[in-house]
Amino acid sequence: MSDWEETSPERLYVITGGRSGASAPAELDLVTLIVARSGPKPGMQPEHTAIVRICQAPLSVAEISAYLRLPVSVVTVLLGDLLDQDRVFARAPVPPARLPDRALIEAVIDGLQRL
Repeated sequence: MSDWEETSPERLYVITGGRSGASAPAELDLVTLIVARSGPKPGMQPEHTAIVRICQAPLSVAEISAYLRLPVSVVTVLLGDLLDQDRVFARAPVPPARLPDRALIEAVIDGLQRL
């Protein structure tokens, strides 16, 4: 077994630079969608590069965490960095469609049955 395991606290500490939050407050939750503004640039931290690569299409914070096999808390720190650098943008997920009132649906069904 190696001294540097994938989920070791030391590795996570190094990835985030010891930070537990983003430098600028970002409203990120598990369903916030992240989209890359461009491709990765040379010299980027490997985890930042991975996020930019996988976010060419919108992905939620939870999905990014799962794909990278990193805790959500670590991913939000990394996303904060990328948001500060304007490498990605965050957007709220598409809200679910609002359903019409049940009485209206029943009235439409009754009208259709009378045809």
